[in-house]
Amino acid sequence: MAHLADYNTEKQYQASILKSVRLTPEDTEEVRELLLEIEQPEFDCKVDQSFGVLIKSKGDFGNEYHHRLYSVADLPKKKNGRTNISMLVKRCSYIDDFSGELYNGVGSNYLCDRKVGDKITITGPFELPFTAPEDKNANLILIGMGTGIAPFRAFVKHIYTNVKDWKGKIRLFYGARSGLELLYMNDKNNDLTNYYDETTFKAFHALSPRPHFADPINLDKTIEDNAAEIIEMLSVSNTYIFVAGYEKIHENLNKAFSTILGSEEKWETRKAELIAGKKWAEVIY
Repeated sequence: MAHLADYNTEKQYQASILKSVRLTPEDTEEVRELLLEIEQPEFDCKVDQSFGVLIKSKGDFGNEYHHRLYSVADLPKKKNGRTNISMLVKRCSYIDDFSGELYNGVGSNYLCDRKVGDKITITGPFELPFTAPEDKNANLILIGMGTGIAPFRAFVKHIYTNVKDWKGKIRLFYGARSGLELLYMNDKNNDLTNYYDETTFKAFHALSPRPHFADPINLDKTIEDNAAEIIEMLSVSNTYIFVAGYEKIHENLNKAFSTILGSEEKWETRKAELIAGKKWAEVIY
């Protein structure tokens, strides 16, 4: 897996904030959707690509710039010769393990504080591992946590808008702390539900049983509840698994798939087959 330091930041572009909308209620963690217009017409970003945001910020190790990658959260569009792209940003903070001090995340707070008309510097585009298979009969298991829904929202739209005539099953498992934080699948932001009428698409929600007590999201239970269909999908060679979310998602997935298949050894063998066949892809942040 590539590290941020491996990405080339020499190519830089200026982008204007066209829209900044909070998607989550005020009493929950702040997640915003930003719409950007890139000023240079040569910038072109596809649905299976990411881009970077470069922020001038003096770091602890003498770094002059702070660089973070983001997935496109919608189908990129061209307007008046300029690319428009959407992104999701969660305002983050962390407590230092040694000092106990609270620090705000550099990239997330910078972006959440931007107003319409502000300019930011972006880099890229960079390749994402989530590419629609050439075989339209392929099955896709998409697993996202939090803002990890962004690439899959764009991916699902791409399949039903651009690829079309998809025959394989698409199963989206999405985790959030509460129903109010289910981005693009709640009362206010529900465009993913547009695809519920597709015979090939189903989405499953995994929520925390007690979101105000920071209980873990029951992603593993939601996957296990659909064990029969997942076992059927994993029994064929043209099934792909795409994963996006934070590091802890690995622990939940290994537990769930080991339970479904009957042992850790069986899951490790099947996962190794997926990786070897280039049918497993992940973006972890």
